[in-house]
Amino acid sequence: MNRHYLLDTNIVMFYFLNPKDLMRDVHNILDDYNNMFYVSTTSIKEIIHLYNSGRIKRKRWKRAEAIVPDIKSAHFELLPVTWEHLSFYASLSTPKAHNDPNDHIIISQAIAERMILISSDRKFEQYGEQGLHFYFNDR
Repeated sequence: MNRHYLLDTNIVMFYFLNPKDLMRDVHNILDDYNNMFYVSTTSIKEIIHLYNSGRIKRKRWKRAEAIVPDIKSAHFELLPVTWEHLSFYASLSTPKAHNDPNDHIIISQAIAERMILISSDRKFEQYGEQGLHFYFNDR
């Protein structure tokens, strides 16, 4: 069965920088060629920001310009933020303990596109009642 997954920023970073932080089940999902994988433009922006601010070690990527083509080479599809995603974002009910607007955009994209969101962020479990299909990577 062909499933569509949206990869959270932390999953993309683990995939490229520290694959052992991905559970065996997540590796199996990523290795299944019947699945489709998407990365939000918001995640790409976050990764570039983390790199430029020195919060990512520069082992794999020698410069910020190498990030985009490297992620693209993994054959992940890019998911730009659309008007529909922003509508979901505007109506998303967010818990007080989770105030990350980048996470909220990614969650809104997954809900709008009816994709399964893979993340290591437990806070995402709180959005199931709003239609989020979530797969937790317990690292």
